[in-house]
Amino acid sequence: MASLIDGADQPASESSRTESPSDCMNHSISQLSVVTFALLPLTIVLSTASADNWSGWLGSQRDGVYREKGIVDEIPDEGLKIKWRKAIDGGYAGPAVADGRVFVFDYVTKSGKAFNDPGQRATLQGEERLTAFDVETGEQLWQFSYDRAYSISYPAGPRCTPTIDGQHVYILGSEGDLKCLQVADGEVVWSRNLKTDFDAEVPIWGFAAHPLIDGDMLYTLVGGRGQTVVAFDKATGEVKWKSLSAKAGYCAPQIIQEGGTRQLVIFHPEGVDGLNPATGESYWNVPMKPSYEMSVAQPMIDGNLMYVSSIHTEAVLIELDKTKPDAKELWRGEAKNAVHCSNSPPVFVDGVIYGTDCSQGSLIAVDSEDGTRLWETFAPTKPDEKRFIKHGTAFVTRLGDSDRFLLMSENGDLIIAKLSRDAYEEKGRFHVLEPTNESFGRPVVWSHPAYANKTAFVRNDKEIVAVDLAK
Repeated sequence: MASLIDGADQPASESSRTESPSDCMNHSISQLSVVTFALLPLTIVLSTASADNWSGWLGSQRDGVYREKGIVDEIPDEGLKIKWRKAIDGGYAGPAVADGRVFVFDYVTKSGKAFNDPGQRATLQGEERLTAFDVETGEQLWQFSYDRAYSISYPAGPRCTPTIDGQHVYILGSEGDLKCLQVADGEVVWSRNLKTDFDAEVPIWGFAAHPLIDGDMLYTLVGGRGQTVVAFDKATGEVKWKSLSAKAGYCAPQIIQEGGTRQLVIFHPEGVDGLNPATGESYWNVPMKPSYEMSVAQPMIDGNLMYVSSIHTEAVLIELDKTKPDAKELWRGEAKNAVHCSNSPPVFVDGVIYGTDCSQGSLIAVDSEDGTRLWETFAPTKPDEKRFIKHGTAFVTRLGDSDRFLLMSENGDLIIAKLSRDAYEEKGRFHVLEPTNESFGRPVVWSHPAYANKTAFVRNDKEIVAVDLAK
């Protein structure tokens, strides 16, 4: 079993750090702020999450909503101001932002040939790396890295957005390296490896279930008999419980409040489960078997309705019982209805589901009443190409409780659009960076931005860019 304290299992040759001259001052300020933040009860943190933070996958509340005020309503013809650009390396992991730091998780290839083949693993030698930048200037504060060979398909780099929780930041690498680091300086607190510690199979597209921190627990998908999802003590890495028996898939766990209790929702290659977060006991299950075990897109909630989707025609609308932790299926997706999302989760607002369709490639609006398609457009995915494109991708983020949305297009454009039951109405776009990855012969950006400090933080495989969103 790996050592859990102070990264004692980490050979000196596997990790390195660089620190800026102003590191001591940054540490003092950061430690004071994160300690203050850590003292707040979790329920208060969740209900009043700082508008200046984007502490992990889909934001600090994991719902794909950006709540900060004073954001532009439209993007002008002249575009937006670039605050800074910094060089990075490959990866699909989105940035995370909290307490004056931007965290980027990437992969530096040292040898081997990278190629994108959905049915074949590429073998590479290199290192996974977490870098902390100053949110205002882009100055590098520290960097942590460790050697890691890859044997996965689409091997650009890590998939999982860093998860920030007070004084600690958590990362999950493509080959199963689960680590807790100190926010202030990148020192390792504890380290596990899902493959070696749990004899888990590395999914063909790598481990991708963004770790979830809730209370004293860290949840992530491991995969295998009796351990589809594993709950760890976030302070030590000790296993608290294991549950379910299916492969890991690629979908992040989430916590919801419904049926008079809190529920841990797990979407895996054989279905969707609602679990007791404290014990892993299953409250309910809705069967669903996406092709190629591609349980990817996070289920999204509107009231007591949950929409779950995947490639081809896999989609289901689930009604969550309001009186007890239970659920039932309302309808299933078909070829000509619903929207079948893969890499980018849909948004579910006021009875309408908005998402990019994995098979058709367009952004589609769907009536949650019966799955009827209300409208569709290629504008946010491939505006110059009105044809079939696989895995058309735009990452959709709602601006507060408004009808305006930020969309990060696969071609590197940041878009503001008004989305409604009636239409897609674009309010300007700005080309932020070049698409440096590839899918089915076309260049793509497949990384979810972070939004914080009235700024969009957008990455590809060469750079991270901070874009001013202030009015």
